[in-house]
Amino acid sequence: MTEFVASPERLIIGALLGFAVLLFLIIKLKIQPFIAIMSSALIIGLVSGMPFSMITDTLAEGVGNTLQTIAILIGLGSMFGAILQVSGGVEVIADTLLKVFGEKKAPWALGITGLIVGMPVFFESGLLILIPVAFGIARKTNKSVFNYSIPLLAGLAIGHAFVPPTPGPVLVAEMLGVELSYVIILGIVIGIPAMILAGPVFAGFIGKKIHCPVPSSYLENEKEAEQKNTGKNPNFWLIVCIILLPLFLIILNTLSSVIPFMKPAQPVLEFLGTPVIALLLSTICAMLFLGLPGGFSVKEITNIMTNSLHSCGNIILLIAGGGMLRFILQNSGIGELFGNFVGSLPLPMVLVAFLVAAVVRISVGSATVSMTMAAGIIASMPMAGGTAFSHVNDSGFWLSKSLFEVDEKTNLKTWTAMETIVGIVGVIGATIVWFVVS
Repeated sequence: MTEFVASPERLIIGALLGFAVLLFLIIKLKIQPFIAIMSSALIIGLVSGMPFSMITDTLAEGVGNTLQTIAILIGLGSMFGAILQVSGGVEVIADTLLKVFGEKKAPWALGITGLIVGMPVFFESGLLILIPVAFGIARKTNKSVFNYSIPLLAGLAIGHAFVPPTPGPVLVAEMLGVELSYVIILGIVIGIPAMILAGPVFAGFIGKKIHCPVPSSYLENEKEAEQKNTGKNPNFWLIVCIILLPLFLIILNTLSSVIPFMKPAQPVLEFLGTPVIALLLSTICAMLFLGLPGGFSVKEITNIMTNSLHSCGNIILLIAGGGMLRFILQNSGIGELFGNFVGSLPLPMVLVAFLVAAVVRISVGSATVSMTMAAGIIASMPMAGGTAFSHVNDSGFWLSKSLFEVDEKTNLKTWTAMETIVGIVGVIGATIVWFVVS
């Protein structure tokens, strides 16, 4: 790609103007979000002085890198969730969780589940597999979806950003020469209070403030299930095994890279543990062991899976737009400019680390990228800042917005607020640890 260096003034003006236009188009004029995001990315590139060819190459790079696997995961996740729902699987899990934990403790169960699942599994994979359960419980209790989805999201986000073996913490540990076991221990110790406050505690507050109904796509699948209801629900443990299958395969893939006696099987486990392969196998198992025994014909299952894909186009476009914006900000040098500025501030190292990662996160969008970019700027502990302030240039923002079927303003109050709480609690915990150790 063309070498490009812009003056700090142009980069700052470009970023401010681009985000101002984006917010005006989306919030004030209600322009279709993808058009607004792409327009914002173009404005930032042009005002920053990026060559035309570099702008178009960067937009293509943003789409390609962002959608290389997530588009398939979204499609498979939608089909898997649809079968799980129409077969009665979601209802069985929701009933069981409510029976075992009760309505008040169900958010805690979802938060802990998200935290455990988020450690070995990519955030998007875990979310697409587990979100139907949160919707099912919300349907049973007639409460806001946020009461149950926020704890799940918080757990997944913390497991993804704080605790190896997910890529961000592993890369940071390697770059800083930190023993991975220390990162795991500290990530769990700091992550648990972050999950509690950003998950069940915040969910109880925001669920009362904003009543978000169960998404229409979920209700459509529920109607399909009621029409075909045979009165026989699938076995709870069978459903659990099918849900855990992709998670189990991904964990085996991770373990095979670090446990010596599993080395001979690593090529096979690496193949099976690739998220798209693992979720494909789970979807096929759902068809065979939930769909067909539930009384659905192959043709009916095909129609259900096809109908579940109708909303995927908008989700994928929004995530692609977020990728465009992220790479324009990254390749123009805006993220590094802001990160270097914050890194020069006369503050304790752990707070500087948080601020650098947070500023890069705001500028670039990706949690993993913000962690690794911040680690390259300063040698400290930037994981918490990499989760905070997720907004319109983050694929997670658009994925959650589309799944919940809410507007951008509501998603800022819920998803963005949750991610920011995670980051703030994380930096408080990291600061306490830093003072104790130093």
